[in-house]
Amino acid sequence: MIRLYAILCFSFVLIHEMIAINYYEQFMEQEIIRHHRLDSVKRLLNSPQSLSEKQQLDIYYYIANNYSGLEVDSALLYSIKGVPFAKKLNEYQIMMVFYTHIAAAHCFRSNFDSAFVYCDRLKESAVERADKEWEAIALGFYAEIYRKQGKYNTAIDYYLKSLKISEDGGFIERHLASLIYLSEINRRLGNLETALMYTKQAESAFNKENRWGNLDWRLSSIMNEYAFNYLDRNDLENALFYALKSDSVNGSRFVENACKTKGLLATISLRQNEYDIALEYASESLEWADMLKDKNLYAYSGKILSDVYMAQKRYPEAEAVVLKVWMTDSTSIDESRTIAENLALANIYMKNTERAAYYHKKYSELNAQYAEKSFHTAMSDMEVKYETDKKETRITALERERQFYGWIVISSILLAGFLAIILVQSIRNARRQRRLVATESIQKGELNERIRIAEELHDRLGGSLSAVKIGLNDKDNRQHIGLKIDDCMQEVREITNNLMPRTLRLYGLKAALEDMSAEFSNVHFHFFGDARHIKDNVEYAVFCCARELVNNALKHANASHINIQLVQSRKRISLTVQDDGCGYDEKTVVKGDGLQNIRNRVALLRGELNIYTAPGQGTETVIELRI
Repeated sequence: MIRLYAILCFSFVLIHEMIAINYYEQFMEQEIIRHHRLDSVKRLLNSPQSLSEKQQLDIYYYIANNYSGLEVDSALLYSIKGVPFAKKLNEYQIMMVFYTHIAAAHCFRSNFDSAFVYCDRLKESAVERADKEWEAIALGFYAEIYRKQGKYNTAIDYYLKSLKISEDGGFIERHLASLIYLSEINRRLGNLETALMYTKQAESAFNKENRWGNLDWRLSSIMNEYAFNYLDRNDLENALFYALKSDSVNGSRFVENACKTKGLLATISLRQNEYDIALEYASESLEWADMLKDKNLYAYSGKILSDVYMAQKRYPEAEAVVLKVWMTDSTSIDESRTIAENLALANIYMKNTERAAYYHKKYSELNAQYAEKSFHTAMSDMEVKYETDKKETRITALERERQFYGWIVISSILLAGFLAIILVQSIRNARRQRRLVATESIQKGELNERIRIAEELHDRLGGSLSAVKIGLNDKDNRQHIGLKIDDCMQEVREITNNLMPRTLRLYGLKAALEDMSAEFSNVHFHFFGDARHIKDNVEYAVFCCARELVNNALKHANASHINIQLVQSRKRISLTVQDDGCGYDEKTVVKGDGLQNIRNRVALLRGELNIYTAPGQGTETVIELRI
């Protein structure tokens, strides 16, 4: 049965290859016809004096649309030429299409500053005319730029905004695009379940809205996302099924999909040790990427082709492919580090020790730069989000202020002034009170933290340093001094980690709580929701509360099992710490500084703290915060 199944699979792949070859030949024939038509149309521009401005605009529009998605430079050139005519003739829709072609071309070339300029024009024109569909398209372009820059959190925010407008307005194509890219970003971040959820939503919307077959080209994007998702799960059977389905529906008007699909099929074949098939797919993927001139896709396809050559032990070819990719664009740290790894391995196998050492050093340097870039990207992501939120808040505030002043004009001036004075005074008093409470809480927390640090330094380092000093005077014990110093260094690292865990700073709250739980055999951590960075002060406060609650359960409640549960969404975060310890009577027990510190932290963040306990029944503490 197994042999029969293998024969059937091979036959299916062979038949599919024949179909693919036929499709590619048909595509090339269509390209020849299309270029012939375009050449005929472009010749009309040789004598512009015989054409009206409207005719010239129509020609630029026709040529730009035909080059879009296939020959980016030509689409960019004719769109730029067409913009002045569209403005002069007040052709709003045509002008917006030109802006999208120009923004997309700059985005493909990684000229992000120029892409932002045309995105701004696109959005400004849409907002000025209250055109929600073009506004959703503009937001999608912003998201695409941030996605290509690796600023995934900001990209997700813009895709969600575009998705909201598209759902409300029934703009199905933009709706599908947002869902597909939300799936891709979550998949890249490792949130496979969330990615799969968005892919299923996209497929459901496609099946519901594609009544006339005008959205068939989006189906290949959806199938690609299914294939990528299953490939990340190492489910090669389902990954192959969806990749082949995507390949069967790919149209010549969407080269990016064809490139990704061929890369998927190459990767799947490589993992199945079918090197010849993998080589054909990888070569086709690189051809599509070269046609589109997208640097990210070119690096993606080149790396896959190099992997195939490496598997076939064709090391010179593997080196040549990634060197060509490197020369095309070596500025992307994400792609360059994997390329450097292949270069180092290929030269190791070819016994070119000097070149291997050089590329191994490059690989190490790029890894270090990648880690630093990830941190700075996260910071930049937060800054962009902060500035965006600040602008939107300012706009909202101005709108409310305008409405407020309009009401003042209608209402009595004296009454409005009187109410304004009372309102301002109340706000000032409330702010003053909040500042006093927050300052007092912070000062008390800092004092307690200073006392705790002093005690840890005295108790944990004092004895070890005294032993080192005594060992220096005792000749027989000098051999143990190095071990004592190592102990001191370990103590310093632990104290430093308790002050600000490195995992929390670099990877966020989920990873920090996982690390903390792993330190104890009886502490278990559970996470639900969307794992992403939130504000540093909120993450640190939640982590400190969790650590204090675990310490209380271990030291005072004699708990044998402790459960930590973190639930995180875009708007709220919930922390639950539950133990099977001795519990206590809240009316009679004397509350210590630890619990009071938790109350202060939660109050400062305007959250809710609830404790459920009774003698002999354990303790459950729930903290709810609005992000």
